[in-house]
Amino acid sequence: MTAGITLPLFPAMLPIRIICTGKALPSRRVTSGELDALLKHKPGFSRKKSGIDVRYYADDAETQSGLAAAALRDALRRGQVAPASIDLLLSASGVGEQALPSTASRILGPAGLLAGTAAFDVNASCLSFVAALQVAASLLASGAYRRIAIVASDLASRGIDWNDPEASLIFGDGAAAAIVERGDAATGIEAFRMETYPAGNAFCEIRAGGTRRNPRIGAEPADYLFRMDGKRVFRLASTVIGGFLEQLFGGNAHAARDVDVVIPHQASHLAMEHIRKRLGMRPDSLVDIYAQHGNQVAASIPTALHEAIEQGRFTRGTRALLIGTAAGLTVGGMVLVA
Repeated sequence: MTAGITLPLFPAMLPIRIICTGKALPSRRVTSGELDALLKHKPGFSRKKSGIDVRYYADDAETQSGLAAAALRDALRRGQVAPASIDLLLSASGVGEQALPSTASRILGPAGLLAGTAAFDVNASCLSFVAALQVAASLLASGAYRRIAIVASDLASRGIDWNDPEASLIFGDGAAAAIVERGDAATGIEAFRMETYPAGNAFCEIRAGGTRRNPRIGAEPADYLFRMDGKRVFRLASTVIGGFLEQLFGGNAHAARDVDVVIPHQASHLAMEHIRKRLGMRPDSLVDIYAQHGNQVAASIPTALHEAIEQGRFTRGTRALLIGTAAGLTVGGMVLVA
């Protein structure tokens, strides 16, 4: 049995309601054909290898906090929410804009939120948004805050190793935001679970940027770039996912069938299909934005959630499963009722 606590499925709801969502993409639209030319691949190679038609890269003038602020302003506009009504900002990015201060503090001003608004980061790599939703729901339930903005923004293109034939093709930049408040008895989190397997620490990593490797004790330029062993990630994730799902759904094999829509981390088509098949869900239950966005790190799940809402796939009473893997290796999932 794996360690950890699962929030009980169905009887006890942790109330949280999504008021509105928003998204933002950087200015540079990059097709797989352009990557073929840039990386001197044969025409069609990048599309076949990655499964992506288009991804977006930030230019040198664009910033992570600026993109996050744009996504949050989009959410505020869509929901007609006054910035002054936000009393907490959570930044849920996979990689911060810099080591200090928090990325949340750098988003606060450009987003138009009031000075003095509480702001801090929640980090769980690609699952940061899911973790932040759980944190937000708990804080709302405690009465500490009334309305919380969560924003995930990642500029994966800044850490791409162009010599890596696998990782150089799959990423895209982006940001997405959600504004939440305490839900009613029928709206909220039915189940939540995360598990971390440190045997996978080295399978996905950026070694520099913290205290481990830096100019004082020795760091190479490559230490600041993303490194991934995709096969080992997939192998470890495949080994643990069955037990994880059993724990998430409380041993109820039929509970997954009560899920209306699956909103996965957009890691790859292969990873998403693996999750769908393990759940026994129909192909049309999956929210798949990968071909038009790529893997946006922590921004993937909230961007897919935003698209699901815009398409009318996550409406009042709908039960969604937010699920994925992250560096660590971490596996996480949440059953969320609109």
